[in-house]
Amino acid sequence: MNWYLAVLKKYAEFSGRASRSEFWMFFLIHFIILVVLAILAARFSFFNLIYLVYALGTLVPYLAAAARRLHDTDKSGWFLLIGLIPLVGGIILIILLALPGSDGDNRYGSPPPTAPPG
Repeated sequence: MNWYLAVLKKYAEFSGRASRSEFWMFFLIHFIILVVLAILAARFSFFNLIYLVYALGTLVPYLAAAARRLHDTDKSGWFLLIGLIPLVGGIILIILLALPGSDGDNRYGSPPPTAPPG
């Protein structure tokens, strides 16, 4: 949960680097919340609005975390646009986001912390 909150605190920070654990823990918790809200929205129409507000409200933090994750692999954040390629773009993007980060400093800064923020 600490990684999730850490990403939300860096709401629109596209500079720097994000570790694999930071990005994927945020993604996991974000995905679980979206699934729960989608199930509730299917049952109770009021949750459609909550789902929409949450999804739109976390779009920028998700994009920022993904861009920082790509920076950790020494790739530009613009590589997120690969996901727009039909059929294979999403697969390529998942592979890029899952690659290990570069050792030491790179052009985007020093390595991100590996421990969750406390």
